[in-house]
Order: sequence, then C-alpha cells, then structure tokens
Amino acid sequence: MARLVVALGGNALQRAGDHGRWEEAVRRMRATVGPLAELVRDGHQLVVTHGNGPQVGALLRQNELSEGEVPPQPLFVLGAASEGEIGLLIQQELEAGLARRGLRATVVTVVSRMEVSASDPAFRDPAKPIGRFYPGPEAARLRRTNGWTLREDPAHRGWRRVVASPSPRRWLEAEAVRSWLGARRRTPWIPVVAGGGGVPVVRERGGRYRGIDAVIDKDRSAALIARSLGATALVIVTDVPAVAVGFGRPEQRWLGAVTDRELAGHARRGEFAEGSMGPKVRAVLDFLRGGRGRAIITDIPSLGAALRGRAGTRVRPARRLPRA
Repeated sequence: MARLVVALGGNALQRAGDHGRWEEAVRRMRATVGPLAELVRDGHQLVVTHGNGPQVGALLRQNELSEGEVPPQPLFVLGAASEGEIGLLIQQELEAGLARRGLRATVVTVVSRMEVSASDPAFRDPAKPIGRFYPGPEAARLRRTNGWTLREDPAHRGWRRVVASPSPRRWLEAEAVRSWLGARRRTPWIPVVAGGGGVPVVRERGGRYRGIDAVIDKDRSAALIARSLGATALVIVTDVPAVAVGFGRPEQRWLGAVTDRELAGHARRGEFAEGSMGPKVRAVLDFLRGGRGRAIITDIPSLGAALRGRAGTRVRPARRLPRA
C-alpha cells in the first residue's frame, strides 16, 4: 500500500469565470473526487492538502465590507476558517464519491499549524500578493490606518497588499496524523491537512505559539507534510497534464519520466515561471532530497494514469534510475 500526499490546486475548487458560490465549489469538487476515490479503490492511503487563495480573498473582502459592524479578523484566522470551509467540502464530496463505488472511509479535516521563524528573511521583504486591487488613494489610506504593505501592479491595475511567504519549518500536527494513519481500522481515515499551506505560527518563549499574518506556499507545505509522514509519493495536482519545457513556445515539450537532477537542470535554466510551475518544481525537488520516494505533477483527469506511469511528469531520484 502506497501512502500518497495529494496536493490539490485551486482549480479543483474554483476556476476563472466562477463567482465563488458554494454550489459552484460543490460541482468542481464533485468532478475532482472521482480520481481520488479511484486511488483509494486501488489500495492507496491518501492524505489530501489544498489551496485556498480565492476563498481567503473572499473572506478578506467580507472583512472590508463589514468593518463598520463586525471587527475584522487577522489574516491567519481567515486562513484557519478557509481550512474548515474547504475541508468540509472535501469531506462531503469525497465520502460520497467513495460510497458511489461501494467504498467507505472517514475523511477528517485537521486545522493545521506550520511553524515559521520570526526572523525569516521573507518578513523583511513581503512579496506575496493577496486580496483585491485598490486605487492609489485607498491604498494610501490602508497603508496609513492598517499598516499594510502595498505594491503597485506592473500591469497598472492598481495597488495590492503583499505579505511575507516564509518557509515552513515544522508541521505541529504531524505526530497526531502519523498515529491515525498507522492505526489498524476497519474503515480507513483520510486526513485533509494544511489547506492553503497551513496557519503560520511562531514559537514564543515558554513554548506558546502565536499566529502571524503571512502566506506559506502550499506546495512547499505539501513537501514538508510528505516528508513528515514518510509518504511514498508526493502528487501535485495542477491544471495542466504535465510539466513542460519551452512552455507556450514552438519548441514546447512535455516531460514524462525524469530524474530530479534533470528537473533541477531545467529549473536552473529558467524554464519554470515563479507564478505557476516554479513553486511546484521546487516542492518536488525538496521532497526528493535524500533520495527517497517519487513525485508526480499532473492534472486530475490524468491522475490515475500518472500513478501507473502512463501520464504526467514523474520524478525519481537520479540514483534510483537504471543506467541506459
């Protein structure tokens, strides 16, 4: 039995043109859980993580609109709220998808904290954009009244809040989830963990943890989770069937089976954009550090075939591949 950490991209929940309605999210998730249920049927042990960008953006807007009547909540609290919201959606739809195949499992959402360092360099240079665009005068007011850092959009769409994106150091709920996965049960448990990268917290004197306003890259968190759980594979689900070099150019080529060394070489040559495939490739390389496990980057329709070696980009440590 393979233990798989499956990191769902935001397109599993909301796509361009959607309005953020719950009914839309249910339809998106209903289409997503089929391939996940097939993995359970094939005997794999699943741990699911997911993005939360659109959902947190909506909660930030609700904060703004209701500020005169309801006190706004910190960003890290909104991240925790989105973990519960999206976790509920996955619980409902994945259990139903399993039932349609005559399978049973208990899907459990864990509001997950990721310890970060208060001295992480990312806090000195916030760069992760969140929320909506603001006109100049409103951005100036928010900078003055809320202490936000805002940057002007290069495409001249306005100003946008930016926050730090520190590196995750430790997943605080790892031991609990490991014990759940190791227990022998008649009905398996499928944990849904660290949505949106998890809630960033810093450790204070005396051992207390304090939430901090930041956004942890969800794929880096997925790599840490996979290592913490001793996963057989890290599977990053995105909106394209595989990783490409020369993306969007006439020489575009999809990558199938590659080594981590080959993938790292493409990354050094600047093949993977920061806003799209770059973080996913880095997460895969991070997970494979030490020469154990395998990683896959693919889309939902190709998921099953990718695990059988027939689709997606499949990455193994170089030393494990036989010589040609």
